[in-house]
Amino acid sequence: MKNIAKKYSKRQPKIKAEMSGKGLTVHAGLLPVLNFMGKLMFRERVHEAVHKDRGANARYQFVDAVQMVVIGLIAGATSMVEVMKVCTDEVLKKMSGWKEVPVDTTIGRIMKLASQGDIVELTGVIHRFRGKIWKRAVRSGHKLRSALCEVWIDVDSTVDGVYGKQEGAEVGYNPHKKGQKAYHPLMAFIAETKEVLHSWFRCGSAYTSNGVVEFMKECMAYMNKGVRVVFRGDSGFFTGELLEYLESILAGYLIKVKLKNLEGLLEGQKWNEVKGEPGWEQAEFWYRCAGWDRARRFVAVRQLVKREKKLVEVSVYEYFCYVTTERLSPMEAHRCYGKRATCETLIEESKGQMNAGHIRTGEFLANAALFQCAVLAYNLLKWMGLLSGGVIQQWEVKTMRLWLIRVAGKLVERSRQMTLKLPEKFLHQEEWEKWERMSLDVVFQ
Repeated sequence: MKNIAKKYSKRQPKIKAEMSGKGLTVHAGLLPVLNFMGKLMFRERVHEAVHKDRGANARYQFVDAVQMVVIGLIAGATSMVEVMKVCTDEVLKKMSGWKEVPVDTTIGRIMKLASQGDIVELTGVIHRFRGKIWKRAVRSGHKLRSALCEVWIDVDSTVDGVYGKQEGAEVGYNPHKKGQKAYHPLMAFIAETKEVLHSWFRCGSAYTSNGVVEFMKECMAYMNKGVRVVFRGDSGFFTGELLEYLESILAGYLIKVKLKNLEGLLEGQKWNEVKGEPGWEQAEFWYRCAGWDRARRFVAVRQLVKREKKLVEVSVYEYFCYVTTERLSPMEAHRCYGKRATCETLIEESKGQMNAGHIRTGEFLANAALFQCAVLAYNLLKWMGLLSGGVIQQWEVKTMRLWLIRVAGKLVERSRQMTLKLPEKFLHQEEWEKWERMSLDVVFQ
């Protein structure tokens, strides 16, 4: 036994560590991202939209701050200090063309220059980028249904708790920490491409549906003509004002119903069994709520939970009810609404994995501008995944960051030619090559 153990045992070699390597980086995957941003003319478009003249003596402009924050967030930074640590990577500085990078406090001061109009313009840049991406996707043969005829929009709000003094952070609905000050952003996602269509950075005291009609008006202003929009939302958006607006622009909706007497109303309906679904029943009816000018179509399903034996046997049900314009059976509507769970996943992905709203300066408008930078960073990865296709399109931000962004590399300069050398073999090398090839070959009109 000792001879066998000796034969197959291997001693760990003694290795000496030296901090003398040059041209090394752990963010080699940012090169395709920078190439993609270059093809979109990222700096030019941001500078045109949000032109902040800081004077001839200023080393850094607003567009520099936006680009560095976006790159830092894509790399995984969770604070302004970490953003600048990413940007001080010598290889990244050479790949991006930055001669110097500022300290985190300088970036904070630049972001504090943003006005409400600048944030609107920055949002507009995101929509213009989307237009280019969709046109390219359609030209390349991608089956982008939403770009041609119909798009489902999932709208939801999210609570973002804060610590310390943050302007605009107020006490409101907070299921995680009651009484904590927070922001309450409103976000709209495109179900098919999983990108953020539009977003508002709001105070923590704002109710879920506050301003949703104006929010949807802005969403519609950025949609392509001829595209039919279908709004999908939870019971927080069950308001007559929103339904009237959506109907006025011939948009559809599928919204969960919220009424005080809902269960009593449903118990009085005529229920039919759902074929192939034991324990499930469905019903549909027209109902006019108080304050409405007319009745609307309601669809409902219920699931048998248990049977209680008292004086007589009583069936206990769990009810689900929706108001909708779509030609769906009640069970089809229920299943379609269930797809909205993806929206909650995307919100968590943008918040937890892209750190949207986590980088703050203390001032509300600056925080709103940083929030839009996070939305832009999130969309950039989703757009690159869309154009790359395959498994990359299905990956979440954290997966793309792990396998495509955080790749070891060495920058070599010879004869005025820079070459970024990557490991000869590494996991998901095929996907990385596809990712890089897309960023180099893509052409936008």
